Amino acid sequence: MSVKLRLARGGAKKRPYYYIVAAHSTSPRDGRYIEQVGTYDPMLQKDNPTRVRLNEDRCKYWLSVGAQPTDRVARFLDAAGLAKRDARNNPEKSKPKKKAQERMKAAEEAAAAAKEAAEKPAEEAAASE
Repeated sequence: MSVKLRLARGGAKKRPYYYIVAAHSTSPRDGRYIEQVGTYDPMLQKDNPTRVRLNEDRCKYWLSVGAQPTDRVARFLDAAGLAKRDARNNPEKSKPKKKAQERMKAAEEAAAAAKEAAEKPAEEAAASE
């Protein structure tokens, strides 16, 4: 059985509140879970100590038996010193896609052509004087 440490959403509409749970990987996000190991309230200030609460003993237990945390939960565990999370960096993701690059190239060519057209009349005017 594959177990994940993940967030299960609770709270009201536009007022999210998350439970950090150990759940079977195939169960629905807000569905059945094995155990609740913490809470996360994104509506609180980032420096508020009650924003993320973890039951450290149970988190350590689930990690020791092979539960895989999701990326967000791994961040919480890393901040609490329970698990090590490597920082990710994908510079290719932030680059413009193919169509946007084509549009940018066309805009640069149009700007260069407009600049040349603006310079030619100035040169002709200077030559005629």
